[in-house]
Amino acid sequence: MTPHLAAIAFHATDPPDLARFWAGLLNWERSGDGTVVVPPDGKGYALRFTGSRAPKTRQNQAHFDLTSATPDAQRDTVARALELGARHLDIGQTPEEGHIVLADPDGNEFCVIEAGNTFLADTGVIGAVSCDGTRAVGYFWSEALGWPLVWDQDEETAVQSPEGGTKITWGGPPVREKTDVNRLYFELAFPPGADEEAEIARLVALGARRGPDGVLLDPDGNEFTLRKAAE
Repeated sequence: MTPHLAAIAFHATDPPDLARFWAGLLNWERSGDGTVVVPPDGKGYALRFTGSRAPKTRQNQAHFDLTSATPDAQRDTVARALELGARHLDIGQTPEEGHIVLADPDGNEFCVIEAGNTFLADTGVIGAVSCDGTRAVGYFWSEALGWPLVWDQDEETAVQSPEGGTKITWGGPPVREKTDVNRLYFELAFPPGADEEAEIARLVALGARRGPDGVLLDPDGNEFTLRKAAE
């Protein structure tokens, strides 16, 4: 059976603190030991924060695009993020662009998108996980997750769960060089009773590679993990 996206995980210097930031910003709930953040309705994926002493040395390969229903809502989200410990970030955006670029307390980039963005309509508070990647990797994740392509044009791709919610997008070339382990990665979970090795073999046949310590790599070399879902 096809695995599901169980969590989007972050390597963090202070996992509980970063979880506290994202829970406060998204109005989600912390669970377990305080390093997992889940939507209030319990549906969809979680955010998981794991410890890492490695410093952040480059712009992330992926970032969140947060949605805004109105201009006031965008301003409120930015203000709340700054109060929680975010900071403004200049990554070359122009004054004419309507989105606001911020960094969380650990330096992870994210955007607060202006109201009226039709591509992110009806997606939820995290409208998109915007990734640096090739068209081929978009095709890979469509097959890996069983999510249909909702955009495929000019080497840009996007997938979305059949149930709706967050889109995952890839911007096409040029793709920035990946020089170390990504700080943001996907955690997949397969159903109880499913054959883990058979699922790994399926992912490898789609273009994944086995990495060190049980980690898998997608066709662009981005790390992801596969685990058994909780019963």
